[in-house]
Amino acid sequence: MPEKKEQLYEGKAKKVYATEDPNLVIVSYKDDATAFNGAKKGTIVGKGVVNNRMSNLLMEKLSEEGIPTHYVKELSERETLVKKVSIVPLEVIVRNIAAGSLAKRLGLAEGTPMKRTVLEYCYKCDALDDPMVNEYHILAMEYCTEQELKTIADMAIKINAFLVGYFASINVELVDFKLEFGKTSDGQIVLADEISPDTCRFWDATTHEKLDKDRFRRDMGGVEDAYKEMMKRVLG
Repeated sequence: MPEKKEQLYEGKAKKVYATEDPNLVIVSYKDDATAFNGAKKGTIVGKGVVNNRMSNLLMEKLSEEGIPTHYVKELSERETLVKKVSIVPLEVIVRNIAAGSLAKRLGLAEGTPMKRTVLEYCYKCDALDDPMVNEYHILAMEYCTEQELKTIADMAIKINAFLVGYFASINVELVDFKLEFGKTSDGQIVLADEISPDTCRFWDATTHEKLDKDRFRRDMGGVEDAYKEMMKRVLG
């Protein structure tokens, strides 16, 4: 069991701790919930357990599909050993169905299927409210190289293709989701962060009931139940 040393970082949903190995860290998932870039705060009881266990299972499945990830080993319900990475300062948003800000921005009814998968990028910066950027901004600001951006985009499309099919098999529509990527000490781009009801929009494929953080964002109630339902479907 790796030894948990000093805390390196605390974000909105996770804490990160050093280990005796400089290339490995321990991620600990919290129940704290935020929305609208931290403007709305609350607690979703048990969320940390759901997000940790669900993310780990999905990372394992993606590894089997040839997607390199930061995942190493689940240590407990809330803690996971991962490779230490320097995060590429981009949120990669993958959209299959119009919802949220995309629906508003383009004047589409929420639930409109996109004719093809849409990739969007946001610059990870809380102070600026994570502004949307395009490929030209990314390369001009040197957030990553052209080759790294191509690798990230290709991986995002491949991840989406697998996840759409996987979630369909448990009667869930993957509406849209956010991915983050990191670079290992040897420069490899890997999938990092998490895949969970915090970072994805999940709708029941039959009823279109929301099974994700939108229930918290929109004060819909039943938040904990939605997270538990997703964990039940994913982990069986």
